[in-house]
Amino acid sequence: MKNLVKVERARLDMTQAELAKELGVSRQTIHAIEKDKFNPSVTLALKMGRLFNLPVEELFIIDED
Repeated sequence: MKNLVKVERARLDMTQAELAKELGVSRQTIHAIEKDKFNPSVTLALKMGRLFNLPVEELFIIDED
């Protein structure tokens, strides 16, 4: 699953650590999500969507391959 987390985080001028603190997760979790190594829980994805003011389906894109 691809995502726009890094793009949206940069748009808000936030570091990985700042985003992690805001969402209540580790910086390593944010790094793994941005590198497509970890898919967030539904709850975390919804929190990210709310923070970035984006629908979850725009923030996270399912690969059709």
